[in-house]
Amino acid sequence: MYLKRHIDAFLRNWKNDPGHLPLIVKGARQVGKTESIRHFAESAYESVVEINFVRDRKFLNITESGYDAASVVRAISRIEPSFSFVPGKTLLFFDEIQANPDIATTLKFFKLDGRFDVICSGSLLGVSHKRIESNSVGYKTDFEMFSMDFEEFLWACGYGDDFVEHLFSHMASLEPFPPSFNEMMYGCFLDHVILGGIPSVVKACLEAGNFSGTLAMQRRIVEHYKEDIARCTAGPEQARILNVFRHIPVQLGKGNRKFQVTKVARGARYRDYRGCIDALERAGVASVCRCLAAPSLPLAGNFDERKFKLYFRDTGLLVATLGDEVQQELRANKNLGTYDGAVLENAVSEALAKQGMPLFYYKRENSTLGMDFFGRTVSDLVPIEVNAGNPRAKALGTMIEGNAYEDIRWGIRLWRGNIGFENSIYSFPCYCSFLLKRFLELKRN
Repeated sequence: MYLKRHIDAFLRNWKNDPGHLPLIVKGARQVGKTESIRHFAESAYESVVEINFVRDRKFLNITESGYDAASVVRAISRIEPSFSFVPGKTLLFFDEIQANPDIATTLKFFKLDGRFDVICSGSLLGVSHKRIESNSVGYKTDFEMFSMDFEEFLWACGYGDDFVEHLFSHMASLEPFPPSFNEMMYGCFLDHVILGGIPSVVKACLEAGNFSGTLAMQRRIVEHYKEDIARCTAGPEQARILNVFRHIPVQLGKGNRKFQVTKVARGARYRDYRGCIDALERAGVASVCRCLAAPSLPLAGNFDERKFKLYFRDTGLLVATLGDEVQQELRANKNLGTYDGAVLENAVSEALAKQGMPLFYYKRENSTLGMDFFGRTVSDLVPIEVNAGNPRAKALGTMIEGNAYEDIRWGIRLWRGNIGFENSIYSFPCYCSFLLKRFLELKRN
């Protein structure tokens, strides 16, 4: 069973562009890169030459006679004569390129040669990222792939594009959902929070009709992430990245969610860990939410790089790292106790990041005033508050009504309630967070 993904339309458009460049699909382990590329290639090309540099190590030296397309094709065909290279109808699919970053040097020559399309994919962590970027600059297109967002999860559950449009039409018109529908959708959203968006986990649940075995699958994936970190890094950096990764759930459980490097290890300093945090973000494992120096436009440069929150890019994997008691409370009672707000906040951060929205928050010094996230239109900075319960949006009101924040005129509250609008605050159910970018674009027009 193939699960429909956003990359499907991107790949079709990429191939149909007469001037398309070689493509690099980046993303964390097991987000569906290989499966989606294979699915596309089967219907779009007469011949597909797939080389996995982790599995098929015999191909690691295919550039030793030269990086030009003719030399590489000759080397591949010598190693595996069954491959067919039909000009104009062949895709070369280089998978796991982090194991052979030099292959990126060939992309320029394949583009200049023009006979074959090339797609590369891999999990870019450690030194491989810099080598791949420098070796292929100017001759590639990048696509960052994530685990399934809530829209893709709805597709997997059998809902179509018309259903998504139905959700957005209610947001645009501010028409509340029927209570029974709202309850049903929140249950579906909670399923996505628990399962996350790793395709193999979602598929296992859908095929079995239950959650049996999915937690074990998720925990294995988390361990695989740790193994990737250990394999792709060395020395002090390896230990530091692993420490940061392990501390994300712990520090999200705190009241203010702020990530404190000093809590990661004795004597830890930000300057020693900055590269580790960047590496986890670049590899698609974590999202960094930066603290605004002031809630005002422009956002570029308006943040303190030493103050930030770290979220898992996939909320299901965050949930999988939590203890057995927390698991039982969530699965049995739909309640996470101490982690309830953290998990919901992580789910919103995931939705925003997968829409391509930068993550910022605000916390005023020596004050309780703060804001979870921000969006923006051309002229407005839009605070976004996430409420695990049903409290009044006090911080939103303060920012909107006060004279100190001239760029803020309205805000958004994401909660477990229904759609509403009052006192310049738009309220939407949390499950609508994957549509926030569209809503902001609507407000821009």
